[in-house]
Amino acid sequence: MSVKIDHFKGYEILDSRGRPTVMAKCYLSDGTMGKASVPSGASTGKAESVELRDGNLGRYAGLGCQKAVGHINQEINQAVSGLSFDQKELDHTLIRLDGTPNKGNLGANAILACSLAFAKACAIQQDLPLFKYFGGLLAANSFRLPRLTVNLFSGGKHAGGQVPIQDLLIVPISAMTVEQALSDLYKVYYSATDIIRKKYGMRTLTADEGGLAPSFNHIDEMLDTALESIEKAGFKPGQDIALAMDIASSHFYEGGKYHINEEKLTGMEQIALLSDWVAKYPIVSLEDGLAEDDWDHWPELNKKIGGKSLVLGDDLLCTQTSRIQKAIDTHSANALLLKVNQCGSITDALEAFKLAKSAGWQVTVSARSGETEDDWLADLAVGWSGNQIKVGSITQSERLAKYNRLLEIEKDHPEIKMAPWKY
Repeated sequence: MSVKIDHFKGYEILDSRGRPTVMAKCYLSDGTMGKASVPSGASTGKAESVELRDGNLGRYAGLGCQKAVGHINQEINQAVSGLSFDQKELDHTLIRLDGTPNKGNLGANAILACSLAFAKACAIQQDLPLFKYFGGLLAANSFRLPRLTVNLFSGGKHAGGQVPIQDLLIVPISAMTVEQALSDLYKVYYSATDIIRKKYGMRTLTADEGGLAPSFNHIDEMLDTALESIEKAGFKPGQDIALAMDIASSHFYEGGKYHINEEKLTGMEQIALLSDWVAKYPIVSLEDGLAEDDWDHWPELNKKIGGKSLVLGDDLLCTQTSRIQKAIDTHSANALLLKVNQCGSITDALEAFKLAKSAGWQVTVSARSGETEDDWLADLAVGWSGNQIKVGSITQSERLAKYNRLLEIEKDHPEIKMAPWKY
């Protein structure tokens, strides 16, 4: 269904880390308005679409977004004002207007803000919940609530690097509702804060996404403390609550070696280490276990642990269809971490989602470390029946906005059930 755009208006706003990002308002010809803001990442893959920054070191250390906002208010408005589009037509028009393979001219942050604002305006005009609008793009006639994967402990770029891996997450696999899952997660999170206070005698520090960030000396110490937290909260590890890991290996891969645990490991040695963790601990999802361009070893990792755990590609794939297709062809992964701002438009994200699903993969819909209070990601996860959602911990408002939206959808639409857990 095509609708006529009156104009867009762009804004520079601040994300959850106090860094600039982009918000856009889309005004349709009948006066309907939708607005959306886009996130940004700290740990980014090389193949991500370009997040346009100003580069003026005297203002936000060069991270300002006034150029991207200017492109919305000028070039984009000039190209689309007074014309009618559906979602795909608008996104493709903006991509053609940009004219680069990585959206480096207008900026993926400008294009995505407009893409999302248009989606919200269309949903409002059609009197649809946003998740049903997103589902309509996929021709979906049924929906699922995603399983929650929630940060417990953080390291790497999200927490100053006490341990090299980025996040250790908990997954409430026995809970059958979002409401129950969040209640279970609350118990484990505050069990962990109590253990950390008693064991380390320190106040609770948190990372970008709300994960706890104690000064663990070793990765196994982090994993063991997670199990202790689960048990202290009254749950059985692997039966009620499982673990997931974001290794973010590209950030400690140098000279063909993985610099981890005070060692320099080859690709095969890194695979052996990861396989040992999956065997020893109830790990059901392993993200970026190898570096993003270590294609020679990804198929072996998938072969080793793919029957026990998700082999989840983030930096490996960057929500880019070309990299997803390569991973499918080489059997390098079995799951996609879908980050919409990595590809820069709803239509691009939809194509990535459909390609992953066509290969039988699972899809985890993900936020970024620099988030806003906007909750559109929850609707997208439900509308496309994503298998899991990963938005951070349960203690920061920009994260809770997404969880609270899932709770709202669950209560308002009791016919929508939570996705089953495979592993």
